[in-house]
Amino acid sequence: MNKNKIAIMACVPALLLALTACSENNGGNRQVIHEPGKTITVIDKGSETQTAEPAITVGDYKMYEKTEIFGWLDEDTVIVSKENDSLAKMKLEELADSYPRSLYRLNLKTGELVPLKEQENAFLGGASLSPDKKHLIYQEYTLGDPAYYVMNLETLKSFGLAGDPIGGAVSAGWADDGSIIGASYAGGAYTASTNGDIAALKELNEGALIIVAKLGDSIYYNSNANEALKVLDLNTKETKDMGLGSVGGVIPSPDGKQLLVKQYEGSKVKLVLCDLDGGNAKTIAEGAELGGISWSADQRLIAYGMRAEVSGATVKGLYVHDLLSNEATRIAVDVENAVSSSWSPSGDKLSYSVWNGSGYDSNVVEIHTSLQN
Repeated sequence: MNKNKIAIMACVPALLLALTACSENNGGNRQVIHEPGKTITVIDKGSETQTAEPAITVGDYKMYEKTEIFGWLDEDTVIVSKENDSLAKMKLEELADSYPRSLYRLNLKTGELVPLKEQENAFLGGASLSPDKKHLIYQEYTLGDPAYYVMNLETLKSFGLAGDPIGGAVSAGWADDGSIIGASYAGGAYTASTNGDIAALKELNEGALIIVAKLGDSIYYNSNANEALKVLDLNTKETKDMGLGSVGGVIPSPDGKQLLVKQYEGSKVKLVLCDLDGGNAKTIAEGAELGGISWSADQRLIAYGMRAEVSGATVKGLYVHDLLSNEATRIAVDVENAVSSSWSPSGDKLSYSVWNGSGYDSNVVEIHTSLQN
């Protein structure tokens, strides 16, 4: 476990995530905190006053090698992709040492794997559960761009996001109403239902799009030509710039009232929390790389992987930011290339997956939150 060694109670302020601090008491009610390159003096209001401080601790921790976890059906069951050695190896010479990757339902308690989709000579992955957990968007790929499909988890039947009028899907994601939305090879955006109905989104036909996300009557998007995030109001047909600069990702909160935005500034990337119109923007993390971002269902906790340069040293880890305390805890150290994370329905467990250079490994960690005096 040397790669993902758990750092218990590594709690640090959100804007000083990777910094190491020490403190000394200079007498009276002052405490001096030494940070690299700075000194902060904190005035204590008195030793008789006790305040409740939220804390995050880590419980059981389990690694699932050569497995990528995508989402939780319930507290004990997740959707995964992993190599399927019951099938013949891949046919392409570049992939001849690899087995196809299939989709499964995995019981974390028993280890039972139930196949959802097995296919010769194809990698299946990139999966995303619908809000009601009855359907699954997944990708089929070998080399090059993936093809997108939608699966009914009861019947296990799938249909492709392709054909007229979109040509094919460049991307695919779930809207908050359970419909599907994404960028189209024909240009602009498309929408689809879980019944297989696909239509071009006539209100948004601005060439090659990157981000396309739907929340209520608003569509958030940017393009290859302009990476600034815009929002289209489907009622008024008006479009406005969100004022967030270059954006690489948008993750709405579970209640649809806030956004997490992955924002680029030169060589740095920030994780910004803001209102639906881009207002009240607040940076909660900043580093050289950010990935694996997800909300807990109760919206208290945000998980993300980050690599940052601190005083000439590279610091890597997986963090959980507590919005109640505005603090972050590094729950695993030396985590690099975090591609995804997801929370169990209760928020008591967090899964995260990393790319190790040749495949995916995943981990499931118990997360305990409390208020301590």
